[in-house]
Amino acid sequence: MTKVVIIGGGPGGYEAALVAAQLGADVTVVDRDGIGGACVLTDCVPSKTLIATSVRSTYIKDSPDLGINVGGATAEGGACSVGIDMRKVNDRVKRLARAQSEDTAARLVKEGVEIIPGEGRLVDPRIVAVGERRITADVVLVATGAHPRELRTAKPDGERVLTWRQLYDLEELPENLIVVGSGVTGAEFANAYQGLGSNVTLVSSRDRVMPTQDADAAEVLEGVFRRQGMTVLGNTRAESVVNTGDGVLVTLSDGRTVTGSHCLMTVGMIPNTDGLGLEEAGVRLDRGGFVQVDRVSRTSTPGVYAAGDCTGVNMLASVAGMQGRIAMWHALGEAVSPLKLSTVASTVFTHPELAAVGVSEEDVRSGRVDARIVNLPLDTNSRAKMNNSKDGFVKLICRQHTGIVLGGVIVGPRASELILGVSIAVQQRLTVDEIAHTFAVYPSLSGSVTEAARSLMQASPE
Repeated sequence: MTKVVIIGGGPGGYEAALVAAQLGADVTVVDRDGIGGACVLTDCVPSKTLIATSVRSTYIKDSPDLGINVGGATAEGGACSVGIDMRKVNDRVKRLARAQSEDTAARLVKEGVEIIPGEGRLVDPRIVAVGERRITADVVLVATGAHPRELRTAKPDGERVLTWRQLYDLEELPENLIVVGSGVTGAEFANAYQGLGSNVTLVSSRDRVMPTQDADAAEVLEGVFRRQGMTVLGNTRAESVVNTGDGVLVTLSDGRTVTGSHCLMTVGMIPNTDGLGLEEAGVRLDRGGFVQVDRVSRTSTPGVYAAGDCTGVNMLASVAGMQGRIAMWHALGEAVSPLKLSTVASTVFTHPELAAVGVSEEDVRSGRVDARIVNLPLDTNSRAKMNNSKDGFVKLICRQHTGIVLGGVIVGPRASELILGVSIAVQQRLTVDEIAHTFAVYPSLSGSVTEAARSLMQASPE
């Protein structure tokens, strides 16, 4: 029986453990913080739980537009006032995170996986140390995740200057929240707290928010942010953040200062690779400390694999899980397809959501990909009108001559769910003709996907 030892119980680790157990291996997971890792306990699950509350709050505030009188407000005048009990919100966030962790741990135990609490490190490529204990392994998977990057001049203190992992200890809603960093994490939290009722200032080092996302999508979302009252400061960085006792003072690189009640720092991630004995075991790290892996999750040391955020490969829970599964399939002799990042779907959980998969419009405009594009505004969709959803679009990209679907972007309610159809099309190399001939429910938001396909089917190459 093959002995598999996994260091880290996040998505990369626990998904790998389930596959290895299914394939008959003797599996041990060494976990420091709790099964599910940061994804479940402090990052993805908690943040999306918070966002779910924020979205509900936003819907209530918008209800007068649908003829619903809430708290005396009407569509003709006055906005709804929604009260937020931050202690109760955060209690629920942490309770659901713990429950998800416990459920996942119970699943591992049921499948025969041994869980050892503690910190694991490589003594050599075949021995993992946990305290004084030594565990011999045929295969080792490193899935230790990453932690928030901190600036020397803006040290989080857990009171006024915060990382996103410290937000859930707040007992009151931040009155004036400054969010430093306008990437995915910064945009999600800025939008969420704005929906809950905070006055939000978003500091962006670029000329637009979410610079790595589709430009049209980022423009729509920044427009929503500003229309709802968010202050967006572009082309500037936070030089320092100081806790003034009753608030924060943020000094920007252009000389301006901004004051608020709290400051949230979202300036990147650092891999958890220090002190693991990786380099001593011959595992190659890049300059940022991330474990270097190939497309089947192998490191530079035979028998040692890595998965998840510690590799820096598209830092998503879904990618971590797939990396872990691929590692076990490969290590245990199963047929395996290498990781293909062009088929990875991602979502920004703002309101509305942004979801994307495959080739981008920038790939087409730059000439790297020969393709056609259609962009359908969501406000022409009948279901969107019924739901009072005015912001968003469906963008579809197909190969110029064959019509094979290469990618897509959706901005709108539940875009994280709607993108699945486009993801299947990209993965299975479906054509726009095949999507166009597929029935969509009427009325539905997904009908805009088939409508976009019909537009491309009818279009002629330039």
